[in-house]
Amino acid sequence: MSAESTAEAHRATLWGASTVLNWATLALFTQWAGPVPPFLLTALCFGLAGGLALLVFLARGDGPALAEAFRQPPAGWLLGVGGLFGYHLCYFIAQQNAPAANAGLISYLWPLLIVILAGLLLPGERLRGIHLLGGICGFLGAALLVGPDGLDWAGEYTPGYLAALLAAFIWSGYSVVSRLLARIPTTAVAWNCLGAAVLALACHLAWEPLGWPEGANLWAILALGLGPVGSAFFTWDLGMKRGQVRLLGLLSYATPLFSTLVLIAAGLATANPTLLLAAVLICGGALIGSGMLGSRRSGRSSEASR
Repeated sequence: MSAESTAEAHRATLWGASTVLNWATLALFTQWAGPVPPFLLTALCFGLAGGLALLVFLARGDGPALAEAFRQPPAGWLLGVGGLFGYHLCYFIAQQNAPAANAGLISYLWPLLIVILAGLLLPGERLRGIHLLGGICGFLGAALLVGPDGLDWAGEYTPGYLAALLAAFIWSGYSVVSRLLARIPTTAVAWNCLGAAVLALACHLAWEPLGWPEGANLWAILALGLGPVGSAFFTWDLGMKRGQVRLLGLLSYATPLFSTLVLIAAGLATANPTLLLAAVLICGGALIGSGMLGSRRSGRSSEASR
């Protein structure tokens, strides 16, 4: 790999890593948005994200690139629209049919699944024990954030848990397969967002009460559309297609931790004694799985032998 391509991969990885911080605000802005029906909220956020992205690309003179992205192959449309919409559909079903924290934990299996799927599906990638160890550490850290109640797979919550598990597979599959479709430009995400908005709007018209909900906060909805349900998809797409997929998957374990810290800072959650241990497991898991600790040790050994 040339120095130029290595630098490009590093930049793409940094953009992808910024998505973790962006997604950390999802719960906060969702709480502040108020009682907005989930499909309406999805349609508004994706519509805003896709519309603004089109304007930005056009202002930059990327009209030809947008036209080319619109002509992406059917696999690109299926992956893009299906991934964005399918994940949120399953996530909302899970949240409505199971305890929110438990369903959220199951859906956050996707970072671990990214690590595993990358090793199984991507050319030149191999699944090693160190990756599994890092993924397990990160998952245990995320599990601590749920609390002591645990998961009950029997009874009335089973449909919600299965929907959450499906959401995890959809997003991990979307993220990894995006690397296989790296030839499709990131500008295509704008069209995918608009496609997801159309589907979400259709679901809203079919199943949710019409009219603007009382108590909804427009500024929080705008923040969602600009951030965790907007620009985050573009930076994640860039990271998945050009950056280090397994490292980004491991760093994703920091999302529930950062989200909790944001909620605590905003007064919407209370700190608990397990937070520090969760932080150690999540950050340590990312370091172990990425190979950073091993590379640093080998680097120090090589320096000592000189």
